[in-house]
Amino acid sequence: MRIINSLSIILLLNSFIISAQENKLDIQNSNLKWTGTKITNSSHYGSINFKSGTIVFSEGLIESGEFIVDMTSINVEDIQDGGKEKLEGHLRSDDFFSVEKFNFASLVINSSVKTKQGLKVFGDLNIKGISSPVEFDMKKNAAGWATYLTFDRSKYNVRYGSGSFFDNLGDKLILDEIELEGILSFK
Repeated sequence: MRIINSLSIILLLNSFIISAQENKLDIQNSNLKWTGTKITNSSHYGSINFKSGTIVFSEGLIESGEFIVDMTSINVEDIQDGGKEKLEGHLRSDDFFSVEKFNFASLVINSSVKTKQGLKVFGDLNIKGISSPVEFDMKKNAAGWATYLTFDRSKYNVRYGSGSFFDNLGDKLILDEIELEGILSFK
């Protein structure tokens, strides 16, 4: 009887292990876009590259995962010529993301729940060595998984033009909410 019980436990554990599937991010077919907005509703936008990513799916839910973003790849797409290079340099500076000290940002996924449109995902975003909880939506589409995440930059000590740190900024105020929109494709 002990042998049968032991075999049953082993088979049950194997079924849980088999049902969880780790997927690697296809970096070439995935993208991440960012948008930052001023109080005047003017905005800047661009892209940033993934360095790596893995995600574990089980029974239609995300159990865990981790994504690494290369902060040195910050790209401004709404300005050309010298203004583009100037803004990219400013975003990489200590005024914003301190890229020389913090080359990478990461997102660790802890869990997810099903929604009518897809998944609500819960995790921890780490920028400039500071980690803070986030939640965001993921929706399956023909290209992969569409993601929509808004984070509060003030939680990561990104101070420039922030009303959370400075008073009387007037129309120079840059909103703390940074929008990220991505397409995640997995191998």
